[in-house]
Amino acid sequence: MPSQFNVGIIGYGMSAKVFHLPLISVVPELKLYAIVQRTPKPGDDAEKDHPEVKIYRSGEEMIQDEKVDIVLVLTTPGTHYDLTKLALESGKHVVVEKPFTPTSKEAHELIAIAKKHERLLTVYQNRRWDVDFLTLSEMIRNKTLGRIVEFETHFDRYRPEVGTGWKTKPSPGGGVVYDLGTHLMDQVVFAFGMPTKITGFIGSQREHNPDGFEDSCTVLLHYDGMVATVKASVISLESAQLRYWVRGQKGSYKKLYLDGQEDELKGGRKPGDPGFGVEPKERYGMLTTMEGGAPSTTTYPTVEPLTYGAFYTLFAKALSGQGEVPVNPEGAAEVIRLVELARQSSREGKTLCV
Repeated sequence: MPSQFNVGIIGYGMSAKVFHLPLISVVPELKLYAIVQRTPKPGDDAEKDHPEVKIYRSGEEMIQDEKVDIVLVLTTPGTHYDLTKLALESGKHVVVEKPFTPTSKEAHELIAIAKKHERLLTVYQNRRWDVDFLTLSEMIRNKTLGRIVEFETHFDRYRPEVGTGWKTKPSPGGGVVYDLGTHLMDQVVFAFGMPTKITGFIGSQREHNPDGFEDSCTVLLHYDGMVATVKASVISLESAQLRYWVRGQKGSYKKLYLDGQEDELKGGRKPGDPGFGVEPKERYGMLTTMEGGAPSTTTYPTVEPLTYGAFYTLFAKALSGQGEVPVNPEGAAEVIRLVELARQSSREGKTLCV
């Protein structure tokens, strides 16, 4: 078993620069070995940013490099299946950026290929390590809210104008339900398991949307005695966006603001830096319970962060035979199945069984 595993990255966009390279750099068992960047530009050149690593112009070429142990597929969703399949069949372990694949059929095929070739396969669902989700997970374990009847998870923004880039154009695995919905549904499924029914409302909130891009979604996940609402909006004008609103028989929890790790990573900080991932007290959530026969609302402290770095720490341990991959690919495939059902529900205008 090698003391270090060579990592090859396919794709040199924001995903690589913000969410993966900084995390790999703090895990001693992982070594950045190669990067694929098809078209470098002035100010965006992997070879200049990382002169110590090998640079390739195609993923196919890098995958054939025998020194690459792990391939990170950080390209557009429509390319995930082919690149992951090639990497697994070439004997590489693979980390796939979310969304896993455009279809659940493709996801299950990749899982079967990974098992056949005895390679590790996982999906980068980093928001399992959002500090507010970890706080909620603790509340669920401790039954702080009692029997939960409603669970709302939001990723709302105010972006009335269509942006630029591939994420704003219709494409396989594109649209907000794949982009943000997979984050939110993964959290719900991780906390509560698969729902029994699903209702989807997927479309556009923008007044001008010539391409018909699906920029917003509301998805209801039906459980026995509970409904989880997954919501991502581009027309939500708030000074502080709602993140969670969870109602239980013993109390309710309301949380504003997104986890701050993404902004910290964009600013050049990384796990291990002092205070990384720690949420400021003014952003703590609010817990309401009955005290003396009347509702009482108090600040509920956010837990200490494990940080997104936990993903690669766990993956490195799995490579050495110590535990499972950080995100089970079967669970990620089930999330893609929920995306497919949500879109079908929205088209047909009815609730579907899962």
